Amino acid sequence: MALEEKQDRRDLALLEAALYVAGRPLDLKTLASVLKTRSKKKAQRLAQQLLETYKSRDTALELLALEDERYVLQLKSEYTPEVRRLAVRPLLSVGPLKTLSYIAYRQPVPQKQVIDVRGQHVYNHLKQLEDLELITRERAGRSKVIRTTMFFADYFGLSHDLRTMKQQLKGIFEKEDFPKPELHMVELDKEAEP
Repeated sequence: MALEEKQDRRDLALLEAALYVAGRPLDLKTLASVLKTRSKKKAQRLAQQLLETYKSRDTALELLALEDERYVLQLKSEYTPEVRRLAVRPLLSVGPLKTLSYIAYRQPVPQKQVIDVRGQHVYNHLKQLEDLELITRERAGRSKVIRTTMFFADYFGLSHDLRTMKQQLKGIFEKEDFPKPELHMVELDKEAEP
C-alpha cells in the first residue's frame, strides 16, 4: 500500500471520528484543523469521499452535506423511534421542548408572547435553550425577539429557510399527531412543567 493511500485512509478515519464525537455539523475549516492542514479543498475532498462511502453502506448512520460547507454524521431518521429510549439522556425535557417547538413554529416571536403562552416558568426554558445554542434572543426596542439558530435546524434535520422549516414542522406535528403550537392553545400550553 502506498504511503499516500495509507495517509488518506487515516485522514478519512480521523474525519469520521471527529464527526462522530462532535455530534453536530462541522464546517470545512474545523475539519481541516482536525487533519492538521489549512487546505479546505483537501478537507472537502476527503469529506466527500467519506460521504460517498456512507452512501454505499447499508448502516443506520448517514453522513450529510449541509449548507455553508458543513457535514454531519447522524442516525438515519427511520431508526430514531426504535432506539430513542436508549439514549443516555434526552437533549431536552418535555417543558423546554414544548417551548422550543412553539418558538420554532411562531418565529420570529416576541419573548413576551412566549411567556404569555407558556407561562412564567419559561424563563428557565429560554436560558437552557440559549445555553444549548438552539435559540437567540435579540433586542427589538425595549423587548426581545426570539429565533431558532442554524444549529437548531441542523440538529433536528430542518431547513435553514424559515418558510420551508415551518412547513416541515407542520408536517411533523400532523404526522406525529402533536397539537400545532398555535396561540389559541394558551390553556393547554400553560402547564407548569419546570
